[in-house]
Amino acid sequence: MSTEITLLVNGERRAVPVDDDDLLLDVLRGLGHTSVREGCGVGACGACTVLADGHSVSSCLARAVRYDGAALTTADGLPADDDVVEEFVAARAMQCGYCIPGFVLMTHELLAENPDAGEAEIDAHLEGNICRCGTYLEIRTACVNAARRRREAAHTEKESA
Repeated sequence: MSTEITLLVNGERRAVPVDDDDLLLDVLRGLGHTSVREGCGVGACGACTVLADGHSVSSCLARAVRYDGAALTTADGLPADDDVVEEFVAARAMQCGYCIPGFVLMTHELLAENPDAGEAEIDAHLEGNICRCGTYLEIRTACVNAARRRREAAHTEKESA
């Protein structure tokens, strides 16, 4: 039995028919959001991460019907000049790139919660994400640099206010 739900995906409102057991991952991919990826299928790798109202969700475990009305962010919905993405590129934090959307969104979540995050906080927050290519040092560098960049931007805003 299908139920129509409304998702606000990357700022675009979409009415979507879903069955009770449809996964958010499959619904988002069906809507064309290819940055949401299935890695492990059990919520242990982070490749399927999306932000729902700013909080990370393993979309491979989440029933879509539970996110009716939620504001969802996928990595492909980030702006072209996204500061976190720019830092990932500058740090060369990807090889195959499969895991990177999840790491980027987890970094956004962390910096929204703690803009002063240091290496220990970054490591703890990203612990559930797996990079099979092993670019963890570059990923950490990207996160540290994104945190620094946000702190500097906040400082500049305070000075100009």
